[in-house]
Amino acid sequence: MSNRLNRLITSYTNHINIPWVKGLADEQRVMFAVYHKEDELKLRARVEEFKVATESANHAWLQLDLTNLFPEWMSSQKYREEYFEDPESLTSKYKKFAKQSVAKLAEELDGNVDENTLVTLIGCSSLFGFTSVAGFVKNLSVHVPGRLLVLFPGEYIENTYRLLDARDGWGYQATAITADN
Repeated sequence: MSNRLNRLITSYTNHINIPWVKGLADEQRVMFAVYHKEDELKLRARVEEFKVATESANHAWLQLDLTNLFPEWMSSQKYREEYFEDPESLTSKYKKFAKQSVAKLAEELDGNVDENTLVTLIGCSSLFGFTSVAGFVKNLSVHVPGRLLVLFPGEYIENTYRLLDARDGWGYQATAITADN
């Protein structure tokens, strides 16, 4: 397993050292580092290696952890106790959760990033079931002037991303970085 992560980090290091082209569309400035879902904890332990590679390529690094976005959002809800009694009534609020979460992250980015900053998202598996990672990344990418790296537990096959081996996947204009690159 660590061999897969070694190859992924090597692929990432090779990619991040390529000079950044200016004038790309928001979605084209996104990279997905795709890894096996069972490697999640090992990857988290090695995120520093991605940071070192990024800084060695003379880019700034900013990491955003999405793991607690939903619990934090849920704790702020006025009717949270009622939602726990009837979880189905919460389903209609998922779009609000996604919109407010992107706004919260955009606020964190404001004034802290520039065109030379790589913003890294970790913990995107915690969005599963609440919002689409593709939509979330697309909406957040407009607030990232540099590059956006999504550490993505899933698969990338024939230009299709699948989070956590879900049945449905989606196509995306992002650059896929895999252990096989």
